[in-house]
Amino acid sequence: MSPRQLNLLQGTLDLLVLKALQRGPAHGYSVASWIRATSDKAFEIEDGALYTALHRMQKRGWLTSEWGQSENNRRARFYALTADGRRQLDADSATWAAYADAVAKILASEGGSG
Repeated sequence: MSPRQLNLLQGTLDLLVLKALQRGPAHGYSVASWIRATSDKAFEIEDGALYTALHRMQKRGWLTSEWGQSENNRRARFYALTADGRRQLDADSATWAAYADAVAKILASEGGSG
């Protein structure tokens, strides 16, 4: 089965970025690559959306950042989770799991309106 690209539901990008950074500090390209690879290429994150999300999460105190050298020996900003970011990841993961479980129950039902 070939992978198909899916549109992210609103609010999902933050959760995926936080999860990617749970592995440790990373630059934006690395975050997007991890999400793409882990989703079997179902999610392609556009640069504009990714960097907007990274900056928003940094303003909220979920991430810190510092300049460093990428694996290509290029200057890159590396993002890392803060304690607040880890708490947000835990909370959002629990909410997403409950949401996915509820949707799965509905899809598994026989349907009908009564």
